[in-house]
Amino acid sequence: MPPAGIYAKESLESLGVFASVEPKLAQTDNVRSALSLVSRREAKLGVVYATDARAEPKVKVIGTFPESSHSPIIYPVALVASPANPDAEVFLAYLATQAATRIFVGEGFDILSK
Repeated sequence: MPPAGIYAKESLESLGVFASVEPKLAQTDNVRSALSLVSRREAKLGVVYATDARAEPKVKVIGTFPESSHSPIIYPVALVASPANPDAEVFLAYLATQAATRIFVGEGFDILSK
């Protein structure tokens, strides 16, 4: 199950509605596939990230999960090679800039402090 599916199931179970909505959900291997099925009306419901839903004008957001209904959704970033690829180092440094922060916040993300 992809991460979005894990968060979705966790939220729906927390809210006590998973069993009743499961048959209507677009269950796919990734968020974009679920979004596509809903946008084409091949599935009645799909659980996607707000940032993805905003990118598809053919879908309507009918609700959002309370933050308390699922584990925090975090996108970590790190250099994993030593020595690191110089381009990766530049990109990681860019992600810490105010310009990158403005872009992420503009797209609906929250920025966590280090």
